[in-house]
Amino acid sequence: KCGACGPGYATPLDAMKGKFLLKGPREEVVYLPCIYRNTGVEKPDYLATVDVDPKSPHYSQVIHRLPMPNLKDELHHSGWNACSSCFGDATKRRNRLILPSLISSRIYVVDVGTDLRAPRIHKVVEPVELFRKGNVANPHTSHCLGSGDILISCLGDPSGNGKGGFILLDGETFEVKGNWEKGEKVPSLGYDFWYQPRHNVLMSTEWGAPKVLADGFNPADVERGHYGRRINVWDWSTHTHIQAIDLGKGSIPLEIRFLHDPDAAEGFVGCALSGAVHRFYKTEKGDWAAEKVIEVPSKKVQGWLLPDMPGLITDILISLDDRFLYFSNWIHGDIRQYDISDTRKPRLVGQVFLGGSITKGGPVTVVEDQELQSQPEPFVIKGKKVPGGPQMIQLSLDGKRLYVTNSLYSGWDKQFYPDLVKEGSVMLQIDVDTEKGGLKVNKNFLVDFGKEPDGPALAHEIRYPGGDSTSDIWI
Repeated sequence: KCGACGPGYATPLDAMKGKFLLKGPREEVVYLPCIYRNTGVEKPDYLATVDVDPKSPHYSQVIHRLPMPNLKDELHHSGWNACSSCFGDATKRRNRLILPSLISSRIYVVDVGTDLRAPRIHKVVEPVELFRKGNVANPHTSHCLGSGDILISCLGDPSGNGKGGFILLDGETFEVKGNWEKGEKVPSLGYDFWYQPRHNVLMSTEWGAPKVLADGFNPADVERGHYGRRINVWDWSTHTHIQAIDLGKGSIPLEIRFLHDPDAAEGFVGCALSGAVHRFYKTEKGDWAAEKVIEVPSKKVQGWLLPDMPGLITDILISLDDRFLYFSNWIHGDIRQYDISDTRKPRLVGQVFLGGSITKGGPVTVVEDQELQSQPEPFVIKGKKVPGGPQMIQLSLDGKRLYVTNSLYSGWDKQFYPDLVKEGSVMLQIDVDTEKGGLKVNKNFLVDFGKEPDGPALAHEIRYPGGDSTSDIWI
């Protein structure tokens, strides 16, 4: 029993074992934003609560929907008001979910503490607050800090140009306090971030300029420099930009993850367009560098946007014991599991296809493939042929269950997977072999967001009330 604990867990391994929890680390409900922007349904986005307890009569069903008060927000990623970074502070509780809107620039603060199974809106931070106090817009990733404040990365400025700035929210009042970053130097693009105080560092990544990516992807915009290629390195204590690690033109580095061990001075970043995973690390000199450790080869195809089809690595995560790395390969359609016991030489140990653009019988013909002997079969579960490809992933604390949704962002879903927008997305669950590695779809679990009361919806990032593999940072 922990005497004076705050939210979360003392260490990543405690989280894995479910220490201080009477029931162990098994998740019972999850939250995920559902999007109607770009679908033709004139309804607000909403937060869905899904029952994931196999013993429940409502297993794999949406048990609650919290609609937002506005249309066309494009809810995207979410974070907590407090997490394991506040573990030593018994006055803190993980009871508010922070929901930034990628397109409207609103931030919703959702009360999940009063009733875990029926969240309610606690506060709305209007876009003008971000514009006025930080000259930023398009908020993306939200992480709680040990100080009690909430740090949110942004993609742009109020005019839709790229700008890799941050804003701070007060952890009690949720007022915008202003920018986190200091000094003249702000990267031209922003997206995701992770921090590691023991190495005095924050790392951020780059997607693209909001006004360029808002309605779809044009490959020519990569050539024009409107998409990202760098990991940006920040001094944690002075909040200043100190280094940029160039991963190459057209790489588009998205999700970035340090190893969970707070002493670790390394991690991984997934690059969408280059189909590569880079390991970043601290050098002997004390600065930071990166090396490519995984590459998904492009496939030569006919009947698609380009003659070379990249994998598009969109989401990436690391198990809490830092043993396995997972990523989704959204266009090709598979999820991969790598053993990263040797971080410089990840070893592929699990792979499962859940749709994608190269399935048999579709419009795309693969003419040259360095990895597969034949095009994969369409993915069918409970009689439903699943549209789209695997995208957002979240791992259970014990590492045994990987949850997956298949919407990337409504403007790109519409372009790459029109059937996904028409039919709605799904949430799936994959059983993980945590001994040798291996992935197997749980055929009893399907949440079909095509059957939602207001019409097919696009479900995105998954969060557990007790914390998960991508929201908690140990300091």
